[in-house]
Amino acid sequence: MMIIKDIQNIALTMNLEPGKLNKTDLIRLIQKEEGNNECYATPEVSSCGQEDCLWRSDCLLMFK
Repeated sequence: MMIIKDIQNIALTMNLEPGKLNKTDLIRLIQKEEGNNECYATPEVSSCGQEDCLWRSDCLLMFK
């Protein structure tokens, strides 16, 4: 599971401003920038089909 600092660093490398976004909103911002569905922490994890998503393991943990 990634900590917020790691996620903020990913955002910065993508020229995104993490500001004071919480983990969920920041991950969804990154997903949007990547052109992916903004599905982090939604029930869609079981059917999203994005097996190589960086956030998939976190999502799966949330919906066990």
